[in-house]
Amino acid sequence: MGFWNILLNGSILVLILMTVLWIVSIIIKNVSIVDTFWGLGFVMLTWFYYFQTEGLLARKIILLVLVTVWGLRLSLYIGWRNWGEGEDYRYQNFRKKYGKKYWWFSFFQTFLLQGVLMILISAPLLGAQLSVRSGALNFLDYIAIGVWLIGFIFEAGGDLQMARFKSDPSNEGQVMRSGFWRYTRHPNYFGDSAQWWAYGLFSLAAGSYWPVLGSLMMTFLLIKVSGVALLEKSLKDKKPKYKDYIEKTSAFIPWFPKQ
Repeated sequence: MGFWNILLNGSILVLILMTVLWIVSIIIKNVSIVDTFWGLGFVMLTWFYYFQTEGLLARKIILLVLVTVWGLRLSLYIGWRNWGEGEDYRYQNFRKKYGKKYWWFSFFQTFLLQGVLMILISAPLLGAQLSVRSGALNFLDYIAIGVWLIGFIFEAGGDLQMARFKSDPSNEGQVMRSGFWRYTRHPNYFGDSAQWWAYGLFSLAAGSYWPVLGSLMMTFLLIKVSGVALLEKSLKDKKPKYKDYIEKTSAFIPWFPKQ
């Protein structure tokens, strides 16, 4: 089965899953569950692609393990972080804006949109498992593993450090400046992006080039749409000290802080 046929079948799977998730969100009146599902959705797609392709088995297994570890950790962390917190303020604002019609509008604005993005971004996860080149693992595969490890350490480590920081009541209103957060204002987003570039490298190693656009799209979203840009806009208003943090600390790529 070819790339586009598998991607189309994956789209149908995602549409079904997002529809079910949307129905659940109506019942519990909480659209935030879509955020928890984000990482898990890519895990399910990677497993689906695994059974639909006949690429290099070693690369497929490595990719399957890495995506599963990344996606499950992310979904579990977001689920734990949001537990008992109610619906995210973004979706609450949408409820106020659209009123009674939000129940069906949320399907197109949130669930269907995220489903489409999930399919497009998952392109390297499919490309990596459709080997155009024959033979064993190559140097790009090993570079990809190294990049993934760096990304996972930054993302998981950054989340852990921030969770500990927030658990201390004395840090209320303060800005996290230690650990990974000393070198980048968003180690978790940087780490997430790095892991997706690792998946892109696996795709290149398999001889699939254009699917790397999925890695580029994920990085664009993390920096310009749902990640850095959105979070910093709110932090500037909530924390006066954040302005000084911005002036001294790299926004995304880790680097030594300015004196």
